[in-house]
Amino acid sequence: MPQDRTGAFAIALVALVLAGCQTERFGSPYASRPAPLAAAPSGSVTVGQLPPPSQPTGITEFPAAPGAEAGGQMAAIDPATQAGAGPVSKNSLLGSWNVSTAGASCQMFLTLTKYGNSSRGGTRGCGNELANMRAWDVSGNQVVIYNENGDTIAQLYPSGQERLDGRTTNGSPVSISR
Repeated sequence: MPQDRTGAFAIALVALVLAGCQTERFGSPYASRPAPLAAAPSGSVTVGQLPPPSQPTGITEFPAAPGAEAGGQMAAIDPATQAGAGPVSKNSLLGSWNVSTAGASCQMFLTLTKYGNSSRGGTRGCGNELANMRAWDVSGNQVVIYNENGDTIAQLYPSGQERLDGRTTNGSPVSISR
């Protein structure tokens, strides 16, 4: 007998819930929907040929590449001239940098993860000795780049906002910037 009561109670409960869903007391979710907007003209469209591109006046060739004025030689960065640049903090250097070296571009990544006595770093797409970069450190206003053996492969100095310049140990100029 108790099973009959439970079954009857369940059926009555389902019927009550279904009856409550049909009431207009809560309103229909579709009754409050706003009416669609009427289409409005957006202007006219014209078809025609574009005029030919204009040529800049007074320019007949590309400008000389940087360093070409000095016979193709890049100026060396003298650490003594960089002494006034001020110290560099590791936290200001963290992250991704764009590298320009020996006429090629690649990327450098600097982290605070320990790598021996330095911090871990690496490059992507670099073809010279920077391809062997494994670590980096800061010494005053100088950023030193190391290979996996702990040998110095480059030294950089701040030369502007978010820019460092220097040379590899082989003498190739290196610039990193964001």
